[in-house]
Amino acid sequence: MVYDYKVKKSNGEDLDLSTLKGKVIMVVNTATGCGFTPQYAPIEEMYKKYHDKGLEILDIPCNQFGGQAPGSDSEIHEFCTLHYNTTFEQMKKADVNGANELPLYTYLKEQKGFEGFPEGQYKDMMEKMMAKMDPDWNKKSDIKWNFTKFIIDRDGNVVARFEPMADMQDVENCVKTLL
Repeated sequence: MVYDYKVKKSNGEDLDLSTLKGKVIMVVNTATGCGFTPQYAPIEEMYKKYHDKGLEILDIPCNQFGGQAPGSDSEIHEFCTLHYNTTFEQMKKADVNGANELPLYTYLKEQKGFEGFPEGQYKDMMEKMMAKMDPDWNKKSDIKWNFTKFIIDRDGNVVARFEPMADMQDVENCVKTLL
């Protein structure tokens, strides 16, 4: 269960996910230098709109995709607050795939595997890029890129996975139905 996991806050303290029981949680791997970085704006809007109703955001910066999160935890926080006025907390930068991935991500990927990229302007580009990196990319549950989002309901169930180019209105609609 998701409540069995801990993640490190940017200050190094543990955040025990069991303290979030009863909340709707969005876990998102982020990067400050990515084409999807502007998603910080709608994520912050959702946080402001729904935090009082029970939404929590776990922003986990990750530098595994194109080296697009090269800064320190404090530099990442400064970037997010300066450029997107984020008020939700960023966690410590971490891996989401591979030998050093956060155990939370192992669990999330087991619960909601990769089901394909949504239709839209980035689909073909992402599929071609993934195929160059790994011929079996579409058969693995790995996180494919920055800003993959997992939605967890108030009972700790992983109910949805949204790939980076998913429409943020779809993400918000999912969150709203769980609040």
